[in-house]
Amino acid sequence: MTSDKPAIYTILFPLMLAVVIGALAGLGAVFFRWLIEIGITFFWAGEGGFVLRYEQASVLWRVGVPVLAGLVLGPLLHFGAPEVRGPGVPEVMAALAQRDGIIRHRVTLAKSFATATFIASGCSVGREGPIVQIGASIGSSLCQLFKLGPDNRKLAVACGAAAGIAATFQAPMAGTLFVVEILLFDLEVASLSNIVIAAVTGTVVSRSFWSGGVLFQVPKFVLGHPTELLLYLGLGLMAGLLGLALMALIFGISKGLAHLRLPEWIAPALGGLVIGILGLFQPHALGVGYEAITEVFKGNFLFSSALILLLVKLLATSSCIGSGMSGGVFAPSLFLGAMLGAMFGNVALLIWPESPMLPSHFALVGMGAMVAGTTLAPITAILTIFELSYNYEIILPLMVACIPSIVVVRLLHGFSIYETRLLMQGIRIVKGHDANRLRALKIQDHICSDSPVMSDTTPLAEILDQVLNNPFPHFMVNDDQGKLVGILTLRDVRAYLNKPGLADSAKTAADLMVREVETVAEWGNLEEAFQLFSKRSVSCLPVMSASMPGVAIGTLKKDDLITAYNQHILKEHYDPAYNLVCRLFEKK
Repeated sequence: MTSDKPAIYTILFPLMLAVVIGALAGLGAVFFRWLIEIGITFFWAGEGGFVLRYEQASVLWRVGVPVLAGLVLGPLLHFGAPEVRGPGVPEVMAALAQRDGIIRHRVTLAKSFATATFIASGCSVGREGPIVQIGASIGSSLCQLFKLGPDNRKLAVACGAAAGIAATFQAPMAGTLFVVEILLFDLEVASLSNIVIAAVTGTVVSRSFWSGGVLFQVPKFVLGHPTELLLYLGLGLMAGLLGLALMALIFGISKGLAHLRLPEWIAPALGGLVIGILGLFQPHALGVGYEAITEVFKGNFLFSSALILLLVKLLATSSCIGSGMSGGVFAPSLFLGAMLGAMFGNVALLIWPESPMLPSHFALVGMGAMVAGTTLAPITAILTIFELSYNYEIILPLMVACIPSIVVVRLLHGFSIYETRLLMQGIRIVKGHDANRLRALKIQDHICSDSPVMSDTTPLAEILDQVLNNPFPHFMVNDDQGKLVGILTLRDVRAYLNKPGLADSAKTAADLMVREVETVAEWGNLEEAFQLFSKRSVSCLPVMSASMPGVAIGTLKKDDLITAYNQHILKEHYDPAYNLVCRLFEKK
């Protein structure tokens, strides 16, 4: 084998893999959009767009279809693929952080069919988050098929996610930054080129199927005077508060349903019932909602109509996501931001009627500010709107609006909508680093089983003898039934070491030991132990048996925890991809 094979492996193979994943993710986005169109045709007879078809249906059908979708898909998601529920992006974040990018193969098709059905039935969920999960699942499945290692798998998941979002918006830069900002991928410089190639490939593939390739006919943006930036600053502050309201409603409904102790599989049907009722009054607030955004850009919504649509969409989206439906929050955020901006623009025109400002300008900036507030990803939001408009003048107003939006959310809440969902599941991912690496390491694998033990009736003289002849600075103390009752350390007997005359004292281990002892369970993980070590100045923790209540089977040392963490971080995974490439380029 020639010496250039390592270069082929480290450079060419990841690039080729990125191209393949980008193409497949682009096809996945096309397939997903096609499923939505087929679903709309199946559920709603007639011609035209979703809203026109919906309005032609009977009242009973308009209420019954989203309820039926929830009744059918709720049990399938709950029992068959629970990771398909929800926006999709948090599930990809968790897969990257906790499972080295492993996503089950069924997610690709399950997420596609479930979300497409919910959207086609009128449920107020987005398609961008699911497309991210679909693209990520394609990348993960491809790596699992060829038995590639964790590093390649994580990169493949990131490439698939970037290609999915890029194909949807025809925005490769936004797709790339989405991965960097939102998925919290541990990025290296070499990895960025692969993600960019995947995003560009996904965009090219999708454009070959979608003529025109644009979601909206965006109006030309004009910044008349620098003082207008103050208005966009106020719009950003309002968008941050609206983002907080959306999160509060979504997770409030989710907690409320949990308190009712209803079966989880029936919750989507309840969300569908809310959608059916709301749709009778405001059908524009149902589905993805891009038709209503288009009307905003045309200037067809006044303050009152925009306000009503905002409130209805807020309740509709919260009911759908909070009840556990499969669908994203990116598109609803765009909708809410557009309506908020339209309201803001109408008020601005009343105050400055001679200004060249239009409500559509504020709607466009409001979309970016709302996305920035809910995702806490300002660069992604700015680039998404910029690539929709390709108007450089909008950059400064977007910056002025997006930054206050994320500041409001950071100050009053601290987490994005995706991070909040993970936190509710007990998963903490902070600033691009997985705070749960220790969660994957089990305590039972790092127990020191030869820790010294003594009885609580052990006399002082024997205690001093064991302390002087044992390298361990701590002893677990058991009662006559073998159950842990305390810990005896060198500190507890130090006063007696320099005073031999006290060795004849009648004191026992029960008199000297510390009775309030922090312990960890055998089946626990090192993250739990780390929290205890950080709160207590102790060097070890007794490990309690899973089968024998009250019995300690050993100790977990702080040094062992640190060693285990370092080994987990620095461990070089065996990568079968190297052998695969070597076989491909082997000269016979």
